[in-house]
Amino acid sequence: MLAGSLVLILAFVQVGSSQETSSAAATTTAAPAAAVAQAPEKYTLAEGTDVELQFAQDLSSSTSFEGDPVALTLVKDLKVGDVVVAKAGSSAYGVVTKAHKSGMMGKSGQLDIRLDYLKAGDNKIKLRETKGKESGGGIKGALSSPFGRVKHGKNVEINVGDPLHAYVAQDILLPPVS
Repeated sequence: MLAGSLVLILAFVQVGSSQETSSAAATTTAAPAAAVAQAPEKYTLAEGTDVELQFAQDLSSSTSFEGDPVALTLVKDLKVGDVVVAKAGSSAYGVVTKAHKSGMMGKSGQLDIRLDYLKAGDNKIKLRETKGKESGGGIKGALSSPFGRVKHGKNVEINVGDPLHAYVAQDILLPPVS
């Protein structure tokens, strides 16, 4: 009788373990398919792509200091083909690298800004002020002249909404925004 019960127990163990193995295999094969379905497609935003920004704050060479943050806003959606990878209104950031008040004897004020990045979701898109790679990464006081506010003996004044044209500094893979 002992031999008969031992056979029955072994048979039960084999049936139970084969069911666990087949359910584990089903789980293993289903998981990669679900992971692939959830992975968003990414698109390459090319280096040199135009980026239209506007200042989100007033700046003046008389009140700014080296190291002050500079806030900007994306004016138009950034697209790769027809796919939007950064929505208008996204925040961009820079920093004041030099600020000098206007001086005596007609010396003009100076305000230099370095562009850093545009925030697109969890990604930071590095920016620069020239299309070519030879850029030093900063915006000199002379670049402020398109604002029409640089006059001999005056401070550099930049107002909220003043435009700034920038470029993507390097290729970056980005998911589409929803």
